[in-house]
Amino acid sequence: MPSQLPLSASVAKSVSSFFDAVGQFFSDLAAVHWLALLVGLAFFGLNLTLRSRAFFHSLRAAYPSVRFQWRRVWGAYFAAVGFNNVVPARGGDVIKLFLTKSSIPGSRYPTVASAFFVESIFDATVGVLVLIFAFTQGVFPKPPDFSKLSSFDISYLATHFRLTLFLITLLAVIGVVAFAVLSVKARAFWVRVRQGLTILTDKRRYLREVASLQVLAWLSRFAAFWFLLDAFRVGGSVKNVLLVFGVNQVAGAVPFTPGGAGVQQALLVRVFAGAASTTVVAAYSVGQQIAIAAFTALVGLGAVVFLFRFRSFREVIDAGRASQSAEKEEEHGVEVDWEGFDQHAADEDVADAADAARRTRRLRAGGTRTRRY
Repeated sequence: MPSQLPLSASVAKSVSSFFDAVGQFFSDLAAVHWLALLVGLAFFGLNLTLRSRAFFHSLRAAYPSVRFQWRRVWGAYFAAVGFNNVVPARGGDVIKLFLTKSSIPGSRYPTVASAFFVESIFDATVGVLVLIFAFTQGVFPKPPDFSKLSSFDISYLATHFRLTLFLITLLAVIGVVAFAVLSVKARAFWVRVRQGLTILTDKRRYLREVASLQVLAWLSRFAAFWFLLDAFRVGGSVKNVLLVFGVNQVAGAVPFTPGGAGVQQALLVRVFAGAASTTVVAAYSVGQQIAIAAFTALVGLGAVVFLFRFRSFREVIDAGRASQSAEKEEEHGVEVDWEGFDQHAADEDVADAADAARRTRRLRAGGTRTRRY
């Protein structure tokens, strides 16, 4: 059995490896194909735009009688991705939740949050297929070999397998307890959660307004990484792009660094060891992360400032936490009367969404074309 490095030594090795790759990227800037890089970023932006539109459709199904703007949902989506690419621990999800909720009059956090889940159904299916492909190509390290990677977070978890199992079990127990508590104490909460999933009750609408856009988004993302691989001289191909997707799936599960940067860098160097020189792959692993992070952060910050009138991401997070606290206090204020106004309002929202879905099906059955926005 290989000897295990102390945590401090593992962190130091990981940080050193990352900054060596950063140095390689900046020393090799002249060799970057800038046109391919710009085209890749444009496709990545299109990917996020299509996803935001699918998210908008899920929200419209949940709130059929409320008027709100897609551009604000788009801005919230970009702001979240941009923040997550520069700050660890996925704080961008708080930003997206708050900015989206504040863009829909009368909306509630449980409904908006559950609408996030709609797009994850398709993404999870594609993600599983991508990982199956990646692990069958002979170049992707198996989970036990993650302990040998030069990324302290994933290598530490892989080396201390019992700790990893404990953390997974703990999270599962917390989830079950939270579910049980909310099931007993918060009937209105679950009504609103179901409201956010309304579009799933109309299969044809879900396929037309969500799944179809996600297919286009994945194709745009595929094109983005193809051009990014070309830009940094690794070489775009179907296999290489799918391997990058596999790396992103693993890195996304370890949110201890911005965008899973350390994990991505370590895995990409390992995966593309036979496709290009180590220096080229190291420059790509960091270069594409820096390019995507800078692009999404700038666009996201622009949306925060010009669409939502906040001066920084920090202001958005503080406002979001205050808003969530205020809504929780409001919910607790009516908790003793589940048959009162609060429950009635939530039921009416769900009823409106269900009525809209039934009207759509009746119009379709009668041959009348429904109006699309």
